Amino acid sequence: MTDHPITPPPELVQDWWDATQKEKPERWVNHVATQAARWGADQELEACINYFLEYDSSWGENSELVTGLRAARRPKPQSLKEQALAVLDDTELDSPHYNILLRALKQLDD
Repeated sequence: MTDHPITPPPELVQDWWDATQKEKPERWVNHVATQAARWGADQELEACINYFLEYDSSWGENSELVTGLRAARRPKPQSLKEQALAVLDDTELDSPHYNILLRALKQLDD
């Protein structure tokens, strides 16, 4: 394999292999491909952020541009509570049942 800035280091590939070596080959291939794609995308995102930081030094690591870019390109998945609240909003329940479920969900930690 040629040396490329977005080629995962051998140690990382070994970690991916070790994590799934007892799995069926097709699962391992899927896992490694997914991990490699994520790793490469993360490398590219950080390279872009570093470019912005070098281009305009007034933007700091915690600037709105950098945090916004990371948030937009690596959004966090909804919590189970957020998913349940969304389902509840899409469900047609009578008011008392809706309110009971809504209050219960709001008491849960995120």
